[in-house]
Amino acid sequence: MIISKGLSRVCVAGVLLVLSLAASAREQVTQASAEIRRTTYGVPHIRANDERGLGFGIGYAYAQDNLCLLANEVVTVNGQRARYFGPEQATLEERNNLASDVFFTWLNTPGAVQAFWRAQTPQIRQRIEGYVAGYNRYLKEQGAPTQCQAAWVRPLVKEDLVKLTRRLLVEGGVGQFAEALVGATPPQAIASVQPGARAFEQAAAHQQRFSLDRGSNAVAVGRDRSFNGRGMLLANPHFPWVGGMRFYEMHLTIPGQLDVMGAALPGLPVVNIGFNQHVAWTHTVDTSKHFTLYRLTLDPKDSTRYMLDGKSVALDKTTLTVQAKQADGSLKDVAHSVYSSQFGPVVQWPGKLDWDNKYAFSLRDANLGNDRVLQQWYAMNRAGSLKELQSSVHTLQGIPWVNTLAADDQGQSLYMNLSVVPNVSAAKLATCSDPRAGLHMIMLDGSRSVCAWDIDPKAAQAGIFPAAQLPQLLRTDYVQHSNDSAWMVNPKAPLTGFSPVISQDNIGLGPRARFALQRLQSLDKQPISVSDLQNMVMNNEVYLADQVLPDLLDFCAKQLGSDAAALQPLCTSLKTWDRRANLDSGIGLVHFINLMQHMQQTPDAWRVAFDPAHPLTTPRGLAIDRAPVAAALREAMLASSADVNQLGLSRWGEIQVSGQTPIHGGPQELGIYNAMQTVPRADGKREVVSGTSYLQIVTFDTNGPNAVGGLAFSESTNPASEHSKDQTQAFSEKKLRPLPFTDAQIKADPNYQLHTLKE
Repeated sequence: MIISKGLSRVCVAGVLLVLSLAASAREQVTQASAEIRRTTYGVPHIRANDERGLGFGIGYAYAQDNLCLLANEVVTVNGQRARYFGPEQATLEERNNLASDVFFTWLNTPGAVQAFWRAQTPQIRQRIEGYVAGYNRYLKEQGAPTQCQAAWVRPLVKEDLVKLTRRLLVEGGVGQFAEALVGATPPQAIASVQPGARAFEQAAAHQQRFSLDRGSNAVAVGRDRSFNGRGMLLANPHFPWVGGMRFYEMHLTIPGQLDVMGAALPGLPVVNIGFNQHVAWTHTVDTSKHFTLYRLTLDPKDSTRYMLDGKSVALDKTTLTVQAKQADGSLKDVAHSVYSSQFGPVVQWPGKLDWDNKYAFSLRDANLGNDRVLQQWYAMNRAGSLKELQSSVHTLQGIPWVNTLAADDQGQSLYMNLSVVPNVSAAKLATCSDPRAGLHMIMLDGSRSVCAWDIDPKAAQAGIFPAAQLPQLLRTDYVQHSNDSAWMVNPKAPLTGFSPVISQDNIGLGPRARFALQRLQSLDKQPISVSDLQNMVMNNEVYLADQVLPDLLDFCAKQLGSDAAALQPLCTSLKTWDRRANLDSGIGLVHFINLMQHMQQTPDAWRVAFDPAHPLTTPRGLAIDRAPVAAALREAMLASSADVNQLGLSRWGEIQVSGQTPIHGGPQELGIYNAMQTVPRADGKREVVSGTSYLQIVTFDTNGPNAVGGLAFSESTNPASEHSKDQTQAFSEKKLRPLPFTDAQIKADPNYQLHTLKE
């Protein structure tokens, strides 16, 4: 129930009596209570006296804003999409429902889910149980919104949140191989569920987009460079705007124990990226490997057996059953077998990882053994200092597939690549890996047990590197990261000498990292301010424009030849373009995007190739004096001219949108810090699906944190909510807001509202 602020003393006494009786009943769970205080844009500030109460408030608030989203994700992680929506339909990620169901039925077995639950601390269990109770209370009181009033929307159980968490864990590993796991079938066998060629094409595209859709920028500034001698943090995660990885902004408080604000992923009762009284932190997707493949040498007599240390070993066979809705509405059981070696499940990718009579391939995902992830963020949320935050990550090693950057009120900045990484040394790679596979995906020899991951007793989990062997850097000037290796976090202190499974040296930086480092170096003679960090994102500079546009304009001036008339409008638009990705930026930006997409795939297109001795300034320029490069550029120009003429639009804000709202920013491949990933629409526009999501800039003074930020896609996914598009419009207008943190700031908010909840 919702209790108003004007609750009578008699009612209060009655409630207290009930609570007292409940507390004395040993078999009865203590009733939860919480306050949900909403401020501008509907951001919930949830306060409770204990963990269950806090979870209760989180679950209720999240259901108010995103009940349908969470209910849909619960169907997915329970392997029930084919049951409710049919086997031929697809998930939001374009994965076939039946294949998705088989994968999640394999991932979230009752045994695995219960083992994860048993590994949680009492505090985490109470938080989860409260979340479930809060969500269910809202569903019982208000029912499901119009768009999801269906049988698949049901009350939650605690196992649902465990399954959601386990899905998050494998996003950087076996979750990218769902089709390959489901499609793995012995030679000559016929599978009951067999993903087609189109499914694997989409899976390959999703693999390539993983770091783009979940990429991020981060800058942590120390006292030597900040405007006030204290730490500063820019958090700019580029996460999906839809689905199960969509951030939710919230503020969590247990008086005297916890006070943390930031963003969380669906179903997680902790803040993933945020700040508290003393520390601010964020994450960026890392380049470390979180799984390895194993090439199995099969027994010549039986392709379901493999050779290990000269002995024939049978693959384990597990038969899974999912239900599929038929045309007449009835349900049909579909059985499917998954095979596994001691290294993990067998995966089969046509043309890449084929299961024939000689070889098969297993995948081992380090995060399948990570039951510490929730406890990790729980500890970070409570960290009273940068040292305490760092110590928690060292001890727990629960971060799944991201780096951590942080700053504190003492003026320190910290980078940690302390995620869950398979313990495969450079020496082991030299003796156990297939060099033909390269380092993009590590392929180890599955015929020798010596090629299994090493076990270090100092690691929090068997088979991963201990924290002391992973990259980290504490500075008082700055650290930054934009999804490259750990190498150039700060050029004054290169991080080198690690196993290639962890981080690689002397490789080219992405253009976002080069932009950030160039910008930070340009501010070297002045203190870095909040506006400096904000402008890194909101100015929408296109870094590669300065690197190649002079050559493009030179080509326009000297090499158009017989195509001059056709290409002159394109050249004019490039010349007049402001070299930014703002809403009012001209069509030259569209041409530049089209040209660079083409030229980045052209061999030897750079005028100056990458030089490890000059990683911040190479590669650069276009080699327009080389005939093949000039021919490729001319072809790209003609194609772009045709596309833009057909488009019939003249401003970037008319093209890149979220619904009807124009969105600034652009492709990260161009070095646009405010990165946006889009998909084409039928009307010729491009819909944002991922990019700048939760944005926070945090500084500190003697009273604690001062933060500005916003949630680019807004709090609610319910179209009927007033908070489904309000922050999106603010983001479109480049409006960041102060994030109210203290009680006084929260209550002073002009849109302050209070709901008091009791179970």
